[in-house]
Amino acid sequence: MDPAPEKRRFRRRGRRRSGPPRGLYLLPHLVTTTGLFFGFFAIIQAFAGKPDLAALGIILAGVCDGLDGRLARIAHSSSRFGVEYDSIADTVSFAVAPAMLAFAAGNLEILGRTGWVMAFLFTACAALRLARFNVAASQYRGRFEGLPSPAAACMVASATWFGSFMAELGMPLVIPEAFVAGCMAVLGLLMVTAIPYRSGKEMDLRHSYGTLVFVLFVLALVVVEPSVSLFVIGLVYIASGPVEWMWRRRTGNPLEKLEPASEAGSG
Repeated sequence: MDPAPEKRRFRRRGRRRSGPPRGLYLLPHLVTTTGLFFGFFAIIQAFAGKPDLAALGIILAGVCDGLDGRLARIAHSSSRFGVEYDSIADTVSFAVAPAMLAFAAGNLEILGRTGWVMAFLFTACAALRLARFNVAASQYRGRFEGLPSPAAACMVASATWFGSFMAELGMPLVIPEAFVAGCMAVLGLLMVTAIPYRSGKEMDLRHSYGTLVFVLFVLALVVVEPSVSLFVIGLVYIASGPVEWMWRRRTGNPLEKLEPASEAGSG
């Protein structure tokens, strides 16, 4: 009997077993689903009158968003399905949930139609930002094109925490509803601009001692007082894009553009 068919079957079985374990393959999708849960949780808590819990849900969704892509690369399980599923989950967590939190905690209902339109503008811009990220690569190395939607969402969440922190100190912030609506519109528009924002993926923690120390210092600040640290970090990051963009235009020092084939990352 010809042993060739047996050898071919053995090789096919060997190839099947050489891939990542099924549990490891599914892990990134489970993390994405967990992030989707936290986004849904945030929406529920926002309308239940618990803005701090809603903000926590958005922050935790951001953590999941930072993990799922890295886990997919480690497990060699990146796929088109994973990209699309991640984008859909992000639309809930970083487009809808922050808008609902701002609408409820910022009393935008008082503004009537203007209030919900400004909240929807944020949602629409975040969804457009996520869609653009899936189909168009950044023009510059180590940069996102437009404010990343997780950063915008976490800015809304950290602002909510900061307001609660100030209230606990006996110095409640009285913020006009129109100002909240205007901030949501600005965040939304920053997401759909072409302003480059730095990407943390270019940070070299293994070979740069200074970068590692800086990251550890920032993490220590976040652990000590997250309601203040995250708010300040968010403000600095959001301002960094337009400030660097204007500085580079004024000094004639533009960023070097990449070739058409480019990078991918968190939208």
